[in-house]
Amino acid sequence: MRPLFAALLLLLAACAASGDRTARLAQQLTERVAAFHGEVGVYVQHLGTKEWLAIAADEPFPTASLIKAPILAALLAKVDRGELDYHQKLTYTKARLYKGEDLLGAFAEGETVELAKVAMLSITTSDNTAALWCQELAGTGTAINDWLQAQGFATTRVNSRTPGREAEQKQFGWGVTTPRELCELLVRADAGTLHSPAVSEELCRCLARIYWDAEALSVLPPHVHTLSKQGAINRSRSEVVLVHAPHGTFVFSVITKNQVDESWGHDNEGFVLLRDIAAMLWRHFEPDAPYTPPPGMQRFW
Repeated sequence: MRPLFAALLLLLAACAASGDRTARLAQQLTERVAAFHGEVGVYVQHLGTKEWLAIAADEPFPTASLIKAPILAALLAKVDRGELDYHQKLTYTKARLYKGEDLLGAFAEGETVELAKVAMLSITTSDNTAALWCQELAGTGTAINDWLQAQGFATTRVNSRTPGREAEQKQFGWGVTTPRELCELLVRADAGTLHSPAVSEELCRCLARIYWDAEALSVLPPHVHTLSKQGAINRSRSEVVLVHAPHGTFVFSVITKNQVDESWGHDNEGFVLLRDIAAMLWRHFEPDAPYTPPPGMQRFW
């Protein structure tokens, strides 16, 4: 057994009425994570019953594009303070291009775009060019990290383009976080307690509009309201999702690192893990509302 799993820590708290079922879920999750070729962190909490479980939930993991949610939150806080106009016109230049398939990167030199649309693209389509622009407008990684610290997030930080965090960038990439802190970010936004009620609500509206819905979101019923953000780099696949389910809201985050499978197809081991855990949680929290994606959905994934 690999060292991570030899030291695998599973923390469990449940109401007495659901203790047996929660223990079964803990066993299923532990077995599923142990079968993964790489390291995995998981945090799950039902906000109504207070049922929760964790696997390496406080260990640092690479964020990949998950960091775009904290970046946007810090940007919205700056708007809330009156330091930015959410609908101000920005002028795009090709010097901002982050090579890839970004929509913003297809803009012509000198085109104008509203800050609100740049913010939307950074989350909805996970546009890297847009997110890096948001990072700059939020005051750079240094200001974002100061805001995160003031909000009580001990580990979540921006590394890229942030002086003094070169070593962390080499190890984790764009950002670093923990599964528990990513869940806390969404829980506080949903409760209206992240910076301010207005910032919380706008962040929730942005996190509810997601183009990348082929992993965890694909195994949840489409009529259920969710807040989410996804992240993926070669050796890490991740997702954080808050689900307004019929029997109460639950939140979960799954992040991998050092995974062996670096492929980019739908059957990548990390992507499969995200779907498997999301489906497992839906069956656990909503046993009377089974859901299976209809035949033919794979054509849209």
